[in-house]
Amino acid sequence: MDRGNCSSLREFILLGITNNADIKATLFTVFLLVYLVNLLANLGMIILIRFDSQLHTPMYFFLSHLSFCDLCYSTAIGPKMLVDLLAKRKSISTVGCALQFFTLCMFVDSECMLLAVMAFDRYKAISSPLLYTAHMSSGLCAQLLAGVYLMGMADALINTVFAFRLCFCGSNEINHFLCDVPPLLLLSCSETQVNELVIFIILGLLNRAPLQEYWSPTATSFCQS
Repeated sequence: MDRGNCSSLREFILLGITNNADIKATLFTVFLLVYLVNLLANLGMIILIRFDSQLHTPMYFFLSHLSFCDLCYSTAIGPKMLVDLLAKRKSISTVGCALQFFTLCMFVDSECMLLAVMAFDRYKAISSPLLYTAHMSSGLCAQLLAGVYLMGMADALINTVFAFRLCFCGSNEINHFLCDVPPLLLLSCSETQVNELVIFIILGLLNRAPLQEYWSPTATSFCQS
């Protein structure tokens, strides 16, 4: 479709979880408590690991970043969802929508890859307990963590660019409580096959590449060098 025929949307309307006014206050209370518990638990984990020298090991290093990822993507969703439960107009700007999706995608992907890295760390601890400290050096841990965040950022950037290059020339109502690709594709009047292919390829790589990379003989020999 010619992009010249596309109207430029400046905002989206999030339809949210429910329009039932009778249960909105209950849902707000429940989700607020869940978010606060999540916030306190993850912050507590990060602070505890940071200030307790006995926890300065690779396992807890990665665990602190797992808590950080969980904290970031829940914060990208939680406050906006809570506000929309009480607001009459549940709008979000196009830039805000793109930023929310980018943040969510980046830290969810990073958390998935962190779990693969933590599995590799436990494998090294079990298979080579006497050489574990030498194998999992601080330099290697930093490299693995940098790779996790770079891959998460790259995936989020690719998905965000492909999603928000589409034409939205009809309704601006997103049938969801957050900005995500599937409901955005339903609103688009452009061809979405390329977007669907990109999502399929990236999800396939994320589900297979980390384990193949970290569990391959080449990777193991590198860590032992």
